[in-house]
Amino acid sequence: MSIRTLLVAAIFLATYGGVAFGRVPFTRLDRAGIALVGAAAMIVCGGLSIDEALKSIDLGALALLFGMMAIVAELELAGFFRAASLFAARRAHSQWTLLAGVIAVTGVFSAFLVNDAVCLVMAPIVLRLTQTLKLDPKPYLLGVALASNAGGTATITGNPQNMIIGAVSQIGYGAFAAALTPIAAFALLLVFGFVALVFRGALRARPTGEASFGPARAHRGLTLRAALVTLGVVVAFFFGVPAPQAALAGAALLLMNPGVKPHKVYRRIDGGLLLMFAGLFIVAAAGEKAFVTPEVLARAQGWGLGAAWTMTAVAAALSNLISNVPAVLALKPFVAQLPRESWLVVAMASTLAGNLTILGSAANLIVAEIARRSGEPLSFRDFLVVGFPATVLSLAFGAWLLSAHALP
Repeated sequence: MSIRTLLVAAIFLATYGGVAFGRVPFTRLDRAGIALVGAAAMIVCGGLSIDEALKSIDLGALALLFGMMAIVAELELAGFFRAASLFAARRAHSQWTLLAGVIAVTGVFSAFLVNDAVCLVMAPIVLRLTQTLKLDPKPYLLGVALASNAGGTATITGNPQNMIIGAVSQIGYGAFAAALTPIAAFALLLVFGFVALVFRGALRARPTGEASFGPARAHRGLTLRAALVTLGVVVAFFFGVPAPQAALAGAALLLMNPGVKPHKVYRRIDGGLLLMFAGLFIVAAAGEKAFVTPEVLARAQGWGLGAAWTMTAVAAALSNLISNVPAVLALKPFVAQLPRESWLVVAMASTLAGNLTILGSAANLIVAEIARRSGEPLSFRDFLVVGFPATVLSLAFGAWLLSAHALP
């Protein structure tokens, strides 16, 4: 093995390990910084040329993610999420129905609007809501985190890894949603069932406050405009308009909204996530070039990855070891030689595996951090007692359903 190959292997392992742990000792690097340093190191050591590195970046996936984050930012600034949450809260006659409303709202929004971004918006709303109603926020915050992963399973725009899979697999938005929506719906039911079971004592208490967020900060017309444009984008997805184009067009229309200053939208776009994606594309491409030889691919055909149950186990385990986006990129060369249905299994397993532990997805970490800052910390155990059984059952259902699924 050459020195260059050894360097590529070391950089690959260090980058993926750093992204999995979220930091590098004795540095202040975050996940985006780790991915960018890894990408630069791959180019410097000769793992990829500059041209190869630039070609490895999937600009379509980045454009789709950027467009959806901009749309979510516009909806938030227009007050759409707050209005929807308050609408559900005022019609909840008990904590059980309130929990169901929070899970349903989060799950549906996450299916179309990128689950990480939805958590950034919904977690503070739920905290405010439970404070005004004088309720224990834990079951509702767990509901937001777990429902965002479950709901995000349904479509290509539900989460970042699905966006990558949509771009690579060329599966249509409608076909993707038709295959995975039943699994997402079942997973949402499991989330509600296990949260309600574990927190049944706290959920018996009746709310003593009044659901209110204070005076509205946005004009009703702005909310309606943002909602209609977003609906148009989703309809365009189902009618076969390429997802990046539809998302960018919707974002552009909303940026022209005279009632919202564009710089407020820019501040809500996660540039670090976009940079992390770009870096990981380069690192994964260098690893693939160095190690995924025709002999390795031929040998992989005997691993049984074409079976839904096997792929579910591999994708779920890898997603919890190194996080779901790196897992999808690592599996890409192996899944590319399988039937297209295998991409649906990877999408399902890598997303639902995020509910296994608090470290399983960025959505969980976002909610946990918002809760910690508000003095309502969520522990590893809080996530595990609800997420573990919900994840195992939803993965089993997904593997069973997709084992007989065939794309047209």
